[in-house]
Amino acid sequence: MSLEWQARSGSLVWSNQVAWWWSLLTLVSAVNIAIWFALYRWLLEQPAGGLVTKPGIELMLLLCAGYVFGCAFRSFLPRADVQRICLFDTWLSSVMVGRTVATVAEVCFAVQWAIILYQLGAMTGADTVTNIAWVIVPLILIAECFSWYAVLTTHYLYNAIENSIWAIVFFLVGVALCRLFPEFHGPVRWVLAMGIAGIVFFLAFLMTIDVPMYLSRWRAEVGDGSNLLHPLEGLRDVSRRWVVTRDHAEWKDEIPWMSLYFSAAVWSSLALCVCYSLEDQLPRYRTQATTAISAPATSTAHAGAPDLTNL
Repeated sequence: MSLEWQARSGSLVWSNQVAWWWSLLTLVSAVNIAIWFALYRWLLEQPAGGLVTKPGIELMLLLCAGYVFGCAFRSFLPRADVQRICLFDTWLSSVMVGRTVATVAEVCFAVQWAIILYQLGAMTGADTVTNIAWVIVPLILIAECFSWYAVLTTHYLYNAIENSIWAIVFFLVGVALCRLFPEFHGPVRWVLAMGIAGIVFFLAFLMTIDVPMYLSRWRAEVGDGSNLLHPLEGLRDVSRRWVVTRDHAEWKDEIPWMSLYFSAAVWSSLALCVCYSLEDQLPRYRTQATTAISAPATSTAHAGAPDLTNL
């Protein structure tokens, strides 16, 4: 089957690379939605007499749904906000709709991380982890404000600031996971190691590709003397203007980050639900639990031994 599709709107021809990319995005998003429904059935729809549902898992699943379905929406109808470009000529492709969906999804994702870190910090008594959990959501809300300002004014510098804040947030998350690493052993430690490795990769991507891309666009914008929009003017613009293009040259810089964002980031959101649901299983993998168990045994042995000091 040829992917040299043709659209009615403006007789636009799909470039082969963009067609394949969009097809893969939609496939991955459909799989992610299926996984979310499977998780919902596994964690909530317990058979009669089955395991008791963990308190709070409904909230985690709801937050995960916000992220999974939000990213799926953005995969089905991709758009680049500042450029006002999209693949399909529909009001659903407007930046106003897409950015709103993205904001809700990203806040949901941040709350998930805050909940899971608070859970683990409280379990282990790690104040560093609980303190980091409290600052995640406020920082992401600040990042969203910079994102909206960039979108409304078409000022790429604020995109760079937004992504730098995301980098700070996940640097802190990485610090929290490193703090938790010695608290556990076995499979939990392996999961923490994979989380740390994923964060290192994400930070490297942000600081070597994503943020420099927005900074280079900002410098080009300044060099060209481009006129920026006033926020109120930008608000009208994001509601009414979208440019349909399937040219690979227009999308090539967006493809890498969108591909990672709508796949790996969504998988981490799904994984957070599973981790949260397994809280009752975590104490057996605590490194301090082993010490705590062996200590009473030693004390008992000494208690039962004869006192030889008076002999």
